[in-house]
Amino acid sequence: MEKDKKKTLTISSSLKKKIDTSAISPGTKKSYSVEKKKPLKINRSFNKTNTSDNRNDQNLKKRNFARKFIEQQTTKEFIKKDNKPAGKSKLKLKGPIDKRDFKLTVSRALNVEEIEIKQRSLASVKRARLKEKKSKPEGEEKKEFKKVIRDVKIPEQITIQELSNRMAEKSSEIIKFLLNMKVVATINHNIDKDTAEYIVKEFGHKPVIEEKPTAEQNKNKKTLEGEIKPRPPVVTIMGHVDHGKTSLLDSLRNSNVVSGEHGGITQHIGAYQVETAEKKLITFIDTPGHAAFTEMRARGSKITDIVILVVAADDGIKPQTVEAIKHAKAAKVPIIVAINKCDLQEKNISKIKNEMMQYELVAEDLSGDTLFVEVSALKKLNLDKLKESIILQSELLDLKASVSDQARGIVIESKIDKGKGPVSTILINNGKLKKGDFFICGDTWGKVRAMINHDGKMIDEALPSTPVEILGMNGTAYAGTEFIVTKSEDEAKEMAKFKKDDSVNNKVLSKEKTTLFDGAKIKDELNIIIKSDVQGSSEALKMSIDKISHNEVEAKIILSDIGMINETDVSLAKASNALLLGFNVKPNREAKKLAEEQNIEIKYFNIIYEAIEYVEKSLSGLLEPDIKETVLGSAEILKIFKVSKAGKIAGSKVISGEIKSKSKARVIRDGVVVYNGEILSIFREKNQVKEVGTGFECGISIKDFMDFKEKDVIESYLSEEIRRSI
Repeated sequence: MEKDKKKTLTISSSLKKKIDTSAISPGTKKSYSVEKKKPLKINRSFNKTNTSDNRNDQNLKKRNFARKFIEQQTTKEFIKKDNKPAGKSKLKLKGPIDKRDFKLTVSRALNVEEIEIKQRSLASVKRARLKEKKSKPEGEEKKEFKKVIRDVKIPEQITIQELSNRMAEKSSEIIKFLLNMKVVATINHNIDKDTAEYIVKEFGHKPVIEEKPTAEQNKNKKTLEGEIKPRPPVVTIMGHVDHGKTSLLDSLRNSNVVSGEHGGITQHIGAYQVETAEKKLITFIDTPGHAAFTEMRARGSKITDIVILVVAADDGIKPQTVEAIKHAKAAKVPIIVAINKCDLQEKNISKIKNEMMQYELVAEDLSGDTLFVEVSALKKLNLDKLKESIILQSELLDLKASVSDQARGIVIESKIDKGKGPVSTILINNGKLKKGDFFICGDTWGKVRAMINHDGKMIDEALPSTPVEILGMNGTAYAGTEFIVTKSEDEAKEMAKFKKDDSVNNKVLSKEKTTLFDGAKIKDELNIIIKSDVQGSSEALKMSIDKISHNEVEAKIILSDIGMINETDVSLAKASNALLLGFNVKPNREAKKLAEEQNIEIKYFNIIYEAIEYVEKSLSGLLEPDIKETVLGSAEILKIFKVSKAGKIAGSKVISGEIKSKSKARVIRDGVVVYNGEILSIFREKNQVKEVGTGFECGISIKDFMDFKEKDVIESYLSEEIRRSI
């Protein structure tokens, strides 16, 4: 055989071309070629005695073994890399070894870079992480888990979910904390400010109480724009009830408002304008003097420039007088004291001036700076002097307002007119209100369909300090609500909807409010429905009822609205078992008929203190009466007798007082009361008697009790119920 003759290696019967192995192993001197070899045909039918066939089988096995050995060696050389460093020639493969993995195939021959890279084991990954962790400086690991202390803003009410978000704490941990404090709550539950503050501190954070902007701050933010002109002063008449406030205003206006007031008491705020001799206008606001109208007086003092404090010359300073002074000082408005009824002989003006000094109201003739004017509303004395004093005070205040800006004001009073619908009295503070303007009042909105001034005349525009009645609201506005003119109808609707949603949410929050520190005691409740003619009267009545407090009963107002009593009100009173009170209003025909059918009583009032007294009496009826016991006498059981018809009779001896038939009785055994009942009958020498005195023996039977024992004591007594009142 020639040396340069190429050797051939058969690796597959399906390979049709020859591959020069010298290209695969360039470092070797020998060259190899691979050619197709036909499959070897084996004759399976042979004789065992045939020795030539045995030799052929042995030769075949040797050739197959040699072929497989050469294939393995060639494959190992093929997968080796030339760039591997010395000492790492071995190929490490993980997993079960399959001989087919070492076989040279066409795909491996064509793709020289195909080497399977196995993934790192989990153990090696853990070792790498541990090594990396050890390489970090000391204290770095602890720094990663250090608790972050946050400044948590706390509003008046907040849900547990929102509080957990602000603290970056799990809501489940907060709920768990509350459960430990015996408070059951969910993530949607609302908690009050104090509870939230306590939770924030316990979780290691800093609570920050959110403060709402005050009225004074909002006032300072408002700046006058546009055409600025002087405006008439707004004067509020305040004072004690029946000191002549409305009568004084009637004299100034040359009207007779007081004659139309029930009981001679003003029950709502009235606004009017008066012209002086110099053709200058003054806006007057009349407030009620009754104690129930505290909120209305406070509202009057907030929207005023000057307060006229009316004091009766014959009566002096009274509780509502002092209250009016406090409201005026809180609002930081000047006070002019009008001493009324100076035509009476019982007047004592010097006493009034001296009493006013303790409230820091010193008259000018006593070296002070407070104006005192002696007037008589009945005789119309010194009314011009009072007007001059008002104009002088307003000039010192330098009152101005814009007459070109969009109008803003405040709702003085609201009512529902049978023919006009919702009607509100508005006092314009700034800007010009025109017919056709869109506006909002709290959660109500509307368009000015008509404006009526204090004289009952229709007007097209209203300037600052002008009180007007407007028509066109989609509902009744609450007294004291700010009146704002908007640019369009869409803007008015959107703003009203936003405020309504906010109001509903606040009501829900207040109902769901959870307090951690207060354990509410369950009281008997008296449901009340109030329907009034105007918003002010409704508010005053509601506030007066809310002030009625008792530790056992409570008045709960489920509805306070204005307008005529309708079917809905009657149905609500029936469903809630509530008192239905009408203040200066009557039911319509359908409501009256329904009330008669449902047997619902409607109580009508036109004087506020009469309505309050009725509510107090109704609440007193819910109080449990006091029980007064009077012990008549006691008897000791000596022997027990059995009677066929009467059952067991206790043979007893009266040891004190007397035992009376049909009286209440208690059986006392070893100092413990074992039964409370009624003495059914008393026997004396086989005769039934009504009473037995001390020292006498008798037989006593007690209703529904026969478990008598000797030495028991029967005590006879009377109980009396005493009704309580608030």
